Amino acid sequence: MGFFGELIMLIAQAINMIFTLYIYIVVARAIISWVNPDPYNPIVRFLHNATDPVLFRLRRILPLQFGGMDFSPIALLFGLFFIQRLISLVLYRLASGF
Repeated sequence: MGFFGELIMLIAQAINMIFTLYIYIVVARAIISWVNPDPYNPIVRFLHNATDPVLFRLRRILPLQFGGMDFSPIALLFGLFFIQRLISLVLYRLASGF
């Protein structure tokens, strides 16, 4: 594997780390929603600001609220896992070609 292969591997690992970090943020947002958090807390505001744009689009496409429970974070997590795996596989195979 040459320089370009190593560079693509590095990019794949960075993308993988970014997806993992965002998955943790979505999980933290779901856990925080079980309690009544202070909306002025900076951590709560960060979690809402980081996840609301994606969750609002997902809720508009797929209404996943049943019995007062919102399942859109679970759908988002499945989507993130799928996209993360797909991108990683494509980049690792591309890197092995160099």
